[in-house]
Amino acid sequence: MTDQAVAANPVHAFIADTVKQHDVVLFMKGTPDAPRCGFSSLAVQILDHVGAPFVGVDVLQDEGLREGVKTFSDWPTIPQLYVKGEFVGGSDIVREMFNAGELQTLLADKGVPLGDA
Repeated sequence: MTDQAVAANPVHAFIADTVKQHDVVLFMKGTPDAPRCGFSSLAVQILDHVGAPFVGVDVLQDEGLREGVKTFSDWPTIPQLYVKGEFVGGSDIVREMFNAGELQTLLADKGVPLGDA
């Protein structure tokens, strides 16, 4: 997505700013402490397990954000994980990457500090 297209859409501008300001962002249904769907819960559990500090953004608080995150990434489902500004994928991809050890490697390669899990 071009910078001009992002600037023209306030929701996309919010998303771009959020993923720029935080190393790991999970756009999800609910909050990390109270996920409101199984897929979001799974993504939170995986991130907690690997000890990755992350920011959860509840897309259920705003319909524009809920739809905007899908068009921003060109990905139809929620949750959506971003690492260092780069879209990683949804719940299934995060689970597959975790099971293969690829998520931990990606986080380490991107310089995300992992805590004790």
